[in-house]
Amino acid sequence: MPRKMKDVSPDQLPAEQNGGPKYVQIYMQLRQAITESTYKQGDRLPSENELVDQFSASRPTIGRALAQLESEGFIQRRAGSGTYVTERSDTKSLVFGLLITELGITEIFEPICKGISQARLGGLHDLLWGPLFQPDAPKEVQAERLCEYYLQRSLSGIFFAPLELSEGKDEVNLRIACAFDQAHIPIVLLDRDICDYPRRSKYDLVGIDNRRAGFEITQHLLDCGARRILFFSRPNSAPTVNLRVLGYREALRAHDNRESEAPVAFGDPADIVAIRELLAIRKPDAIVCANDYTAARLMTTLSSIGVHVPADVRITGMDDIKYASLLQPALTTIHQPCSDIGVTALMAMLDRVSHPHAPPRDFLVDFQLIVRNSSGSASPDANHKRKHDRHK
Repeated sequence: MPRKMKDVSPDQLPAEQNGGPKYVQIYMQLRQAITESTYKQGDRLPSENELVDQFSASRPTIGRALAQLESEGFIQRRAGSGTYVTERSDTKSLVFGLLITELGITEIFEPICKGISQARLGGLHDLLWGPLFQPDAPKEVQAERLCEYYLQRSLSGIFFAPLELSEGKDEVNLRIACAFDQAHIPIVLLDRDICDYPRRSKYDLVGIDNRRAGFEITQHLLDCGARRILFFSRPNSAPTVNLRVLGYREALRAHDNRESEAPVAFGDPADIVAIRELLAIRKPDAIVCANDYTAARLMTTLSSIGVHVPADVRITGMDDIKYASLLQPALTTIHQPCSDIGVTALMAMLDRVSHPHAPPRDFLVDFQLIVRNSSGSASPDANHKRKHDRHK
């Protein structure tokens, strides 16, 4: 008879919105039970029906978790007999590095890293946080120094958040990726690609569906009555911003079948003169900002010149960083489930290590539209979760 897994019950699984898609949670729980020898080599796992009851999950969800374990060599499914733990010869610890120059600067990366760390499984892998070189140096220099540091170590893979907001970012990102390629170190990209859509790099990427997020938040402004909606971003932003622009334009096109390009402006949100000029020329009644930082700086500038949010112009952001709810008025935004992104990134990396020649994949995690006062609508019923699990 298969042994029942110790200390695992549906009550101990974190809620889906806090721990990632349910199949990932089940996969992690079963994987941990195997690596910690709750199930030993040769043991038969509970049947799929038993796992359905144990985890209060559907059969396809259980099947997906088992398929992931089988693809990584942890289990073997034998027709007519059951599912058994296999012998694994690769018992050495895997060591993964974090190459994120915006860690501590851009708020989304700290909880992403926390998600990767908290998903650690009984000694199977270690996470290496590189040192800070030349704190006052440009982030391009920081990134390349970190790259050199990691190349001197025996890494099993690297989690890389490509640089943004600098003119030389593309060349640096490409050099770093090529250096890891030459060292045969797998890369999983966090939040953004190293090239602009519709081009696609050859690396796995974990984040949210930014195109749909741009659509959702623009549609919300349209539902609130806005009609002259502008998209605003800082120059040299990440490729994720271009995807958000596409979604924004698609929402406007779907609303009024406009043929002309919807307006997109680039600039410094703290530049009072430029913002005055932008308002005079475009006369927007709503502005979709590329991220919460841009929205917060823009709201401060608007307040200083006597433009009221949302009475004169509605404002939205993206990311739902910590202070978004503390702004006056509180900021309507898209919530990125950063911890879920971290957990999913680890799963993607482990699968990439096991299957180095698999085609590149996008792992798109759910997001949530958070409606607050800055868009002129803060009804409790307005907040709604858009589920878009796109684990491909």
